[in-house]
Amino acid sequence: MSASATINGKEIFDLLRDDLGALEGEFGHDTVAGVQAITEIGEYLRNGGGKRIRPALLLLSSRLFNYRGRGAVRLGAVVEIIHTATLVHDDIIDEAKTRRGRPSANTQWGNSKCVLAGDWLYMQAFKIAVQERNFRILDTLIELTQQMVEGELLQMEKLGQLITLDEHLDLIYRKTACLFSVCMRLGAILGGATVEQEQALAQYGHHLGMAFQIVDDVLDLTASEQVLGKPVASDLREGKVTMAVIHALERCTAEERSRIQTIVSDRAFNGVTHADIMSILKRYGSLDAATDRASGYAESAQKAICSFPDSEIKRALLWAPEFVIAREK
Repeated sequence: MSASATINGKEIFDLLRDDLGALEGEFGHDTVAGVQAITEIGEYLRNGGGKRIRPALLLLSSRLFNYRGRGAVRLGAVVEIIHTATLVHDDIIDEAKTRRGRPSANTQWGNSKCVLAGDWLYMQAFKIAVQERNFRILDTLIELTQQMVEGELLQMEKLGQLITLDEHLDLIYRKTACLFSVCMRLGAILGGATVEQEQALAQYGHHLGMAFQIVDDVLDLTASEQVLGKPVASDLREGKVTMAVIHALERCTAEERSRIQTIVSDRAFNGVTHADIMSILKRYGSLDAATDRASGYAESAQKAICSFPDSEIKRALLWAPEFVIAREK
């Protein structure tokens, strides 16, 4: 897609300014609980600097069908609360110390309180979603949470292992792309889309989410700690192999494979440095290969919505894959 066919980030913000402002208010209101610890954790996470890309996608999807009801803001808050709950649980499972340049919630309040706060956030999301009185929305959200929990469990089972590309793609679909896809579907459901339109938007979200996570994984290897807000190569330190590493493993020597295996198995850079791994990845063009794969998904996302009539909303959706590929954090 040519740049002239798209709309830039500032224009998207201007399009969604009122709804995103309302969403922040909804998110803040919805994370207030009768127990102080939950409210404090919810407020801490809400102020953590998230991009709000997921609710923005839901808002844009509903706007494609000229939907203007309160439900889009409400469900935008729902998907952001679900996303926040997954981050809380992920940080506990990964024993993360930082999140977006700040101490992770579990280091501030402890694992026990954060597990329960994450559970509360999930239940709160469904409590809000029920207000739409729409079983299709509830079915979609239930399926989403099952996929995401299954993805987390599968990843835990694969920690420390040199998984295949197919296994990795399944994991990133469950952990990331599924939520992107559901955001687009929810907007379509609110807007009264046809089955074909909903499927096209679900495909858009799927492809965009895959591109987003692959770029995220590349940045984990290449960006600085200051940019990432967490240690560089956190995935390898946690025993996870991502697309660029898998690409190199399929091509490298036995000695190079052993180096990578050591980090993944030990879940630490013991005797093997980050520079050593970067040297291997560059030798086989693995970082570029992963970026190319992400670009392919981004193009597929744009193609998925080519049948929709031209509008400023469509142009905004065409820009989103370009943003995902070009981002630096």
